Amino acid sequence: MHSADFADIPGTVLFDAQQSRKGYWLNQFCMSLMKAANRERFKADEAAYLAEWPMSDEQRQAVLERDMNRCLALGGNVYFLVKIAATDGISVQQMVGRMTGMSEADYRDMMLRGGRPIEGNRYRHEWSQRSGA
Repeated sequence: MHSADFADIPGTVLFDAQQSRKGYWLNQFCMSLMKAANRERFKADEAAYLAEWPMSDEQRQAVLERDMNRCLALGGNVYFLVKIAATDGISVQQMVGRMTGMSEADYRDMMLRGGRPIEGNRYRHEWSQRSGA
């Protein structure tokens, strides 16, 4: 399977070898945040710390904006991206809630009810079928 095989599934980014290569330095940056000294350097001057990593400008901007969905699209792995959230004092539940456009409480409650409903979330091509387009 390849990333393209999942393009029709909303909210799905397959972390395959291609994504891994694309996000290598973004993910290495995230892992650097496991060290307290690096977290402090990052918090002191985010742009300067990010400039030390050979990431794309788009990846740096996504980190600065805390656009985790964009980070995923640019090769970030959610297991590494949570290091940014932890550095910001944000829980995984808060981070993922923000990624879904929900409050932490709404996200938690949705997950306790069994997650997102399948209707409307199965395939993008179904969206146009529902609207009659």
